[in-house]
Amino acid sequence: MSVFDRYAPFVRDYIYAQEWQSLRGIQIAAAEAVFGTDDHVLLTASTAAGKTEAAFFPIITLFHESPPTSVGCIYIGPLKALINDQFERLTELCHRADIPVWHWHGDVGQTHKARLMKRPSGILQITPESLEALLLHRHMAIPKLFGDLRFVVIDELHSLLRGDRGGQTLCLIERLSRIAGVQPRRIGLSATIGDAKRAGDFLAAGTGRETLVPQIEAKGSKWRLSLEHFYVRDTQAGEGRDDIVVSDLLGAPTDTPPEAADPGLGYIFAHTRGKKCLIFVNSREECEAVTTTLRAYCEKQHEPDRFLIHHGNLSAAFRETAEARMKDEDSLFTTCTTATLELGIDIGRLERAFQIDAPWTVSSFLQRMGRTGRRSQPQEMHFVVREDAPEARALLPATIPWKLLQGIALIQLYLEERWVEPPRLDRLPFSLLYHQTMSVAASCGELSPRALADRVLSLHVFHRITQEDYRTLLRHLIAQEHLQQTERGGLIVGLSGERVVQSFRFYGVFQENEEYTVRCESQEIGTIVTPPPVGEKIAIAGHVWRVLEVDRKRHLVYCEMVKGNVPAYFGECPGDIHTRILERMRQVLREELIPPYLLKNAVARITQARETARHSRAAEDVLIPLGGEMYALLPWLGSYAFLALERFLRIRCGARLGLRGFESMRPYFMQFTMKVSPAEFFYILAEEAAEELDAMELLYPDEVPIFDKYDEFLPTELVRRGFAYGVLDVKEMRAAVCAWANARIDSPARS
Repeated sequence: MSVFDRYAPFVRDYIYAQEWQSLRGIQIAAAEAVFGTDDHVLLTASTAAGKTEAAFFPIITLFHESPPTSVGCIYIGPLKALINDQFERLTELCHRADIPVWHWHGDVGQTHKARLMKRPSGILQITPESLEALLLHRHMAIPKLFGDLRFVVIDELHSLLRGDRGGQTLCLIERLSRIAGVQPRRIGLSATIGDAKRAGDFLAAGTGRETLVPQIEAKGSKWRLSLEHFYVRDTQAGEGRDDIVVSDLLGAPTDTPPEAADPGLGYIFAHTRGKKCLIFVNSREECEAVTTTLRAYCEKQHEPDRFLIHHGNLSAAFRETAEARMKDEDSLFTTCTTATLELGIDIGRLERAFQIDAPWTVSSFLQRMGRTGRRSQPQEMHFVVREDAPEARALLPATIPWKLLQGIALIQLYLEERWVEPPRLDRLPFSLLYHQTMSVAASCGELSPRALADRVLSLHVFHRITQEDYRTLLRHLIAQEHLQQTERGGLIVGLSGERVVQSFRFYGVFQENEEYTVRCESQEIGTIVTPPPVGEKIAIAGHVWRVLEVDRKRHLVYCEMVKGNVPAYFGECPGDIHTRILERMRQVLREELIPPYLLKNAVARITQARETARHSRAAEDVLIPLGGEMYALLPWLGSYAFLALERFLRIRCGARLGLRGFESMRPYFMQFTMKVSPAEFFYILAEEAAEELDAMELLYPDEVPIFDKYDEFLPTELVRRGFAYGVLDVKEMRAAVCAWANARIDSPARS
């Protein structure tokens, strides 16, 4: 029997209604895996390849044949916006067979949730945070809700592979399965998996089952891609360079920016009118600044506003308005966004995407470009790299166009090698350990220390945590009144712990700042971190607002809309970049290749940077003399190995090197003065690296390096160990230092 014939009649009717000529490879492979095996399944295929339908066609067919007596499938999505989008798609599909589709997150009304609690059935779509809240507050209802749970579908699996949120998701599935007495199959979906075997192992963790990863022959896809460079001020690198001839990859401008416009933003303004576009940026602050500037250009040119904004600090109403307008086939708005629109939300016939500067990962680049190219159109993305022109007396590292190199490296790694970041699953998750301990204690009531340890440490995510580590944690939590010991010797949540657990922020494990809700009359605008004094201005939702009142007790800021332009601030936005990208950036400086997607300014700037690198040996040597006793170290290492090297130099080698004035621009270069020669520098580093080196030695004596959300509640020794063994990449750092041991020493080093 063919896969199509195996589907339920209403699924076949749906396929006919969509006028599909045939099933896609991913849909055939998924059906064969779900119908023909009991394994977990990891489906990897490009964006808009039909992964959601591939997973759910066989699931709802099985539900049609044998209806579950509770919720039969949980769909876990990383974003509320993604769940809202998939809710509409699945509801249309499942309505034909009377299979209910429910969604559950902070923006869903209580009436909808109450109906699910009364009649659990069908498919539940939920975020990890809302699933945490469900386990915490509806613990006794779990067997009724999920007693016949058969599948857990995890969408955008790659987004859970490099942090505590993925660990939390696995903990929640394990805890729920134990309480409900079920063993659901897990199905992972992703367009950008770097190591399918390791991702499959992650998906199956703690179940004793294998993960089947169907091998699907991918069809070649067409990209429309460009990268242009702009100095924020002054003459552009390509001006007057008639010798540089490039293809016209963007077409003629459809608008004219104001005369004094920022060159890069003016370029985007000129190429978005009359089109539906996305502009990706790397922080919420930049999102606000870019949107405000582009709206100001509309006003300056006496045009209607054609720019929307979408990021995580905006209210649900603002986000959903932007999503609805983008889905409208007749609207021609451009939305400036962060990662909130990076994942699989279908926003209709999107013509092109712009990326300001470079994202931190190949995965992000592919996800962002994948927002375009639906409905049989080629994927289209245009990088706009902005840089302050180097001053005449700037030191060498400041003259290197790091973001330009990074953008080229990301693209080339995928084009040449199909390389995507592998999972990062080797951390010591002490912060998550605190979180799950408190969640289990709060949901279960009084438990003996042994029973609490059995429930928590048996979760697969904590397989590296020792019994002694856990005893240390419990003793500390009792001392700090996060847990309380009863007269019978059992443990319950203590007074200090109640304040943590009862906050809605407890449901998530990703870092958050203390936020204030911004209101204008009765309308909620969004949230900010630090409210300015009354009378000052803030930027949020792409507009400028004057602060009228700050209610610090209730964390509210009341304001009114005004004209103007001010910077926004929502909190730090660190990047996590892999060493392979830094290595490819170095190769970009060394090679002669001019990729065909580079436009005129970018060609001129990279040519100029290569010439500078040749004269200074910046692409060949890792230690560059800057004059006198000052040097720059360009290690070409990823974020966590770079961080380990910083500490190795300062703590382990600093006294012998005579280091002074140490500064770093992570993860690109370090700058310092030292009292030794280059030859002595490499000799000392090699000698120290050859010695026994415990990562704990790379922490300062009284340092408590708070890195993850709940580190502040942990005993100091666990915070230090978690950072040393779970964050610092000492192994990769030592390998680099040892490779430098044979560096050239007549001039500085060659690696």
